[in-house]
Amino acid sequence: MNWNQIQGKWEQFKGGAQKEWGKLTNDDLDVVEGDRKQLSGKIQERYGKTKEEVEQEIDDWLSRL
Repeated sequence: MNWNQIQGKWEQFKGGAQKEWGKLTNDDLDVVEGDRKQLSGKIQERYGKTKEEVEQEIDDWLSRL
């Protein structure tokens, strides 16, 4: 699965993202609106992780979809 598919169907994938990163709120995910850069930033903000760690987590999540 590629990010364009996620972005196009964000409403369907929002729940999976919240399950993966439970500290993200519905408001966070509404703001993200499928934008990978914003998702990465929100995860960094909530979990205190580096950009590299978060990008790897997002890639791992995508590979499981």
